[in-house]
Amino acid sequence: MGRKGVCCCCAALRPRYKRLVDNIFPEDPKDGLVKADMEKLTFYAVSAPEKLDRIGAYLAERLSRDVVRHRYGYVLIAMEALDQLLMACHSQSIKPFVESFLHMVAKLLESGEPKLQVLGTNSFVKFANIEEDTPSYHRRYDFFVSRFSAMCHSCDHDPEIQKEIRIAGIRGIQGVVRKTVNDELRATIWEPQHMDKIVPSLLFNMQKIEDVDSRTGLPSSPTGGEKEENPALLAENCFRELLGRATYGIMNNAVRPVFAHLDHHKLWDPNEFAVSCFKIIMYSIQAQYSHHVIQEILRHLDVCKRDSPRVRAGIIQVLLEAVAIAAKGSIGPAVLEVFNTLLKHLRISVDFELGDRRSSSGSATFSTASKESDERIVQNAIIQTIGFFGSNLPDYQRSEIMMFIMGKVPVFGSTSQSLDTSHLGDLGTRRIQIMLLRSLLMVTSGYKATTITNALPAPFLDPLLSPSLMEDSELRQLVLEILHNLIDRHDNRAKLRGIRIIPDVSDLKIKRDKISRQDVSFMKKHGQQLYRHIYLGCKEEDNVQKNFELLYTSLALTTIELANEEVVIDLIRLAIALQDIAIINEDNLPMFNRCGVMALVAAYLNFLSQMIAVPAFCQHVSKVIETRSLEAPYFLPETIFKDKCNLPISLEKHEKNLFFLTNKIAESLGGSGYSVERLSVPYVPQVTDEDRLSRRKSIVDTVSIQVDILPGNNTEDKVNNTEEITFEALKKAIDNNGLEEQEKEKRRLVIEKFQKAPFEEIAAQCETKANLLHDRLAQILELTIRPPPSPSGTMTVTAGHAHYQSVPVYEMKFPDLCVY
Repeated sequence: MGRKGVCCCCAALRPRYKRLVDNIFPEDPKDGLVKADMEKLTFYAVSAPEKLDRIGAYLAERLSRDVVRHRYGYVLIAMEALDQLLMACHSQSIKPFVESFLHMVAKLLESGEPKLQVLGTNSFVKFANIEEDTPSYHRRYDFFVSRFSAMCHSCDHDPEIQKEIRIAGIRGIQGVVRKTVNDELRATIWEPQHMDKIVPSLLFNMQKIEDVDSRTGLPSSPTGGEKEENPALLAENCFRELLGRATYGIMNNAVRPVFAHLDHHKLWDPNEFAVSCFKIIMYSIQAQYSHHVIQEILRHLDVCKRDSPRVRAGIIQVLLEAVAIAAKGSIGPAVLEVFNTLLKHLRISVDFELGDRRSSSGSATFSTASKESDERIVQNAIIQTIGFFGSNLPDYQRSEIMMFIMGKVPVFGSTSQSLDTSHLGDLGTRRIQIMLLRSLLMVTSGYKATTITNALPAPFLDPLLSPSLMEDSELRQLVLEILHNLIDRHDNRAKLRGIRIIPDVSDLKIKRDKISRQDVSFMKKHGQQLYRHIYLGCKEEDNVQKNFELLYTSLALTTIELANEEVVIDLIRLAIALQDIAIINEDNLPMFNRCGVMALVAAYLNFLSQMIAVPAFCQHVSKVIETRSLEAPYFLPETIFKDKCNLPISLEKHEKNLFFLTNKIAESLGGSGYSVERLSVPYVPQVTDEDRLSRRKSIVDTVSIQVDILPGNNTEDKVNNTEEITFEALKKAIDNNGLEEQEKEKRRLVIEKFQKAPFEEIAAQCETKANLLHDRLAQILELTIRPPPSPSGTMTVTAGHAHYQSVPVYEMKFPDLCVY
């Protein structure tokens, strides 16, 4: 009798490969594989590779029979023999043998015995590490993907067995990934039906990581023992390996199941695990594919646009983390898409917030307040993401994003490509404006342009300054802060924080460079715009201390970064004009505002005088400040901006020694070589189209006549066509509301002519009574007033023209007008 009770005659008639296979099994399975006979079987398989498929089929037959009979000892011997044959044979004939091997592994995985499942998994992992000589064009691993994924979700009542099966499932998935990626048909594993099983299985085990929020996205390096013992760490390692092997066309298939898993398990709120997942994703994939992940997050945000605010906020925070990592590498074409999508969801969030408020019909219920608070969380998350993303972009891209965001800011009456806020009303539009400007403030933070023209190009400057005319103090504050980010190229703003009288400016250690030619050109073109918005900003009734502080900082930064001799004169004219606002009070400002403007002028002229270091000028400013500290402390910032400050009843009875006087300043600067002729010209802001977009009736209805009094004009500059008009006649005609049609047509023609002609230097006005005239003339721009050729009391008004062409000239008599 042969081994295991087989007759010797029958055994001799059996095929040799079966006899060799039978001989490797001992009488008692506890004795293990018969190594001598295993060597004979291996030599036979290598010598006759065409018999491999039969050897494999016979081993599979025996293994299946032993599994059914629960003879697990022989099952272990059969799998050990299969493993050794796989390791020894690499010929083309191994393909059929592999099929038998995989069939046996599948049998083990299908059994309900944990030990057999682990045994089958270990054999499959060994097989996955074998590099086959030729690819397999027909082999598929669908069953193994499904089975290993199911093992990852094991819920066995015994924790140790549960852990063992889950580890086996994760290792099996890792083996499938490695085997298919190295195969020429590797694209099959990336099909959505496989990724929808593999990725959630790994994430399910990764959720068990303790203290998730303390983990970083950087690859961890646990020891081999930890990997084997901890399913979470093993799953994370497998997940990183999977993502690291993903290529351009299949990246999305690996990422989309992550969203499905997070949605199904409601892991966006709280979102610690979601953040951890996407950190792992961003650090594991190839850098050039980062924009794919960002696009998928944006797409999912669109899908979840009607979910709860906290879910949307969680997704946006995940986007922030992804952007923070991607900004260090390649963003690709996703830059504008990121901002466009975020701005769209900003509008949606405001719509939801206001919709809940309207639906509550004024009943301040807890649920409504909670929804509004949650929507604010969404909006803050969006702003933070926009700002962080923008601030990490290269300068050339940041400039484009600044223009892009500014173009989205809704302006009343504008037809630009701003966000559609028509259905939100004034409150919703204001909310959008504030949040977009906050986003822009974060984007501009830390931006250092080489020239001011790069930081404030005309297409950006004009729409940026428009909100500074709106009747909303918070909007104006944001605009000024954005300007500070762009103008302050030497980080001096922190040194100027707070409005105060600085005893010694040199202690601040202000950093500055020589004014470049480009900056000089910028101030010639756009300086009047900056002056104008500072001037008008000081006239707002709702100004608070912060507004005055920001206006002061704007003047100081302009002095540091952009002021040459000509700009210094303009800034002094502006400061005197601001002082006149408080003294004359044509706009009926509250007393706090009037004193605040006076304090602003004092603080700025104190700073300016020390910056240009003209002793006589410094002496005049110091004397006025000293007098104020004794007689009118409410004209100084240290007093007026205190919580309890006694305000004066009126300013009309104050002595001149409390004010900064133009003639004193001109005298002090003239002695130091400054050209002070223009100081005698009062500053008047220019009216532009921005006023019509700002809902400021006081500005829209105002037309300024800007005149410039220049001494000693040559007679050749004059034009023969003149017309005498007395001041009283003009005043009487303008005060009359019923103008004749002929006069209206004449005014229209003059306005049209002056609008089309090139503008000369911004001109001026002629004291208090002339201001009434200026406020009511419509659309007459850029007139130049020149002194009369004789002491007859007449003045000639001439329109500037590039080629000195003849234009109408008017002689006006001002018998009772005192010119500064």
